[in-house]
Amino acid sequence: MIQEHHSANANDMNSHWFKITLLIAALGMPLIATAAKVGPDVAIMEVRIGTEKTNRQIVIGLYDDAAPATVANFRDLAARGFYKNIRFHRVFPGTMVQTGDPVTRLWLLAPRRPIKVGTGGPGFTLPAELGRNLKRGSVAMSRLPDEINPSKASNGSQFFITLAPAPKLDGKYTVFGEILEGLDVLDEISNLPADTNDFPLPNVVIKSITISPRFAEAAQQ
Repeated sequence: MIQEHHSANANDMNSHWFKITLLIAALGMPLIATAAKVGPDVAIMEVRIGTEKTNRQIVIGLYDDAAPATVANFRDLAARGFYKNIRFHRVFPGTMVQTGDPVTRLWLLAPRRPIKVGTGGPGFTLPAELGRNLKRGSVAMSRLPDEINPSKASNGSQFFITLAPAPKLDGKYTVFGEILEGLDVLDEISNLPADTNDFPLPNVVIKSITISPRFAEAAQQ
């Protein structure tokens, strides 16, 4: 574990590095991050599975320092209600789940996989912020393949969650958070029956994503 240094000089250096990362992100260049720690806020995602009458809760810790541009965008989309009624559109048993495509919202009641699912977004991409490995519970942005996306720019809204380590993907996707609560829910979602395109047959719908102070969430239980 890398210890934090609290001297005035160290704080100045950290502040300077943070400004540099934001400048690089603004220029559209990939960021290489060497450490990731959960910030002061969490994203609370309420999910409805199938015909259930109650929501399931998933809590995401955000890497504010390691992926500042990505986290800032995620916060903004959540605050604007962008993710409301978006479906999970890819599930791989015990391995990964994916969501965040607004195309799935247009066919909320459709029993089949919506046309062009997985192609949607908010209309923009994000610069890559690379450097973190994908472990169980990692939250990462989706993106187009290298042959058409050599800069590894992220989709503006789609994200996936790994339910097992994925060493072959390490360093290739922007990891901007980790699951603090609700991995059991995501395991259950990953094992739902799916069609031949890995689209879950029961509707799995994001009802809301809200940003809350990290320790306020426990008091709401």
